[in-house]
Amino acid sequence: MPHKFSVLIIEDEKNIQTFMGKILKRHDYRVFCADNGRDGLELIRSQCPDIILLDLGLPDISGNEIIQEVRTWTSTPIIVISARNAEREKVTALDQGADDYITKPFGTSELLARIRASLRHSNRMNTDNPLYIRPYRHKGMVLDFTRRLLTVNESIVHLTPIEYKIVSYLAQNSGKVITYASILSNVWGPFADDDNKILRVNMANIRRKIESDPAQPEYIYTEVGVGYRMAEDEEE
Repeated sequence: MPHKFSVLIIEDEKNIQTFMGKILKRHDYRVFCADNGRDGLELIRSQCPDIILLDLGLPDISGNEIIQEVRTWTSTPIIVISARNAEREKVTALDQGADDYITKPFGTSELLARIRASLRHSNRMNTDNPLYIRPYRHKGMVLDFTRRLLTVNESIVHLTPIEYKIVSYLAQNSGKVITYASILSNVWGPFADDDNKILRVNMANIRRKIESDPAQPEYIYTEVGVGYRMAEDEEE
C-alpha cells in the first residue's frame, strides 16, 4: 500500500469491533471506531476515512439512515456488515448507496478482500490514467476492455453484445455485490422493465460459455435474491 488507508468501524458489538480492528491494524490500516451512529457520523465528517464498515442495527439511528445521509455529501465506500441476512435488507442497503454487504459471521480473508475491492473501485488505489482500464484477470479468465475481448484459458469466448455488457459491468465492479436492478439499469437502460427473467436467461448463457461447471461457478457468483458478484480481480 502506498500509504495507510483509514477505516472507520461503526459497530456497537464490542467483540466484533475489536476483532475487525485488530485484523485491520495487523494489515497496516489506520482504524477509527464508533459505538453508535451519531458518533460515527461525526467521525466521518472530521476524519474523512477512506472506507466505512457499517453495522445496520445501531442503538441510536439505523445504518440505512447513515447511508442516506453520508451519500448526500461523499462517495466514500461503505461496506455494510450485519447479522441481518434477509434479501430485502441487503437490496435496500445497496440501493441506498452501500458499496457492498457482508453477512455475519464472516472470515478474515473475505473482509480484507471486500475492503480491497471497494478501495480499488473508488479509485483510491489507482493513480493511473483514468481513461485506461486494466484488463480483468481471475484464474484463467482475462477480459481486455480496450479490445472487448474475453478469453478463458487462452481460448476466445464469443459473447453477444448484451452478454459482454453484463460481464464487463460485473468485472469492473469485481468483488462487489451488484443488485439485479443495477445490472438491468446499466445494461438495458434506466427505463428497463424490472423483470429479472431476461437477466437470468443471459446469465445462464454466459455461464455455459465461461464456466467449466455452471452449477459450481468460479467466476460469477449468485447472491440469492439480491444480484451477482464477480470473483475479485487478481491484483498485479
